[in-house]
Amino acid sequence: MPYRFVRARPLSDRMAELRDQLDDGAIAAMEPFGETVTTSLNDARFDPDTGEAVWVEEDYCTPPLAMEREAVLDDYFEAITIVDPDVDETAGWKRIDRLPSLWDRLETER
Repeated sequence: MPYRFVRARPLSDRMAELRDQLDDGAIAAMEPFGETVTTSLNDARFDPDTGEAVWVEEDYCTPPLAMEREAVLDDYFEAITIVDPDVDETAGWKRIDRLPSLWDRLETER
């Protein structure tokens, strides 16, 4: 399965709405990618050095994340970058496992 290592700048004023969309299952219900986007964003990390959200995303689109960006990601993030277009899922998450959760970080900013 192809996995992408992603970095993006969260739109701070939109994160509460994204959290609600994740929690109520609206994004998970999107076909064919909703479950994977939900899992990835729930597990996303915050890089305090860059102010970016980072995560690993299972993705089959060409170009990468095309459907996900159109339906979800572009509404909540800017400067979305595919850092590694073909990363091992476990290795990708291990690269960021010491970073704080995106959601914990955003809660402390409120």
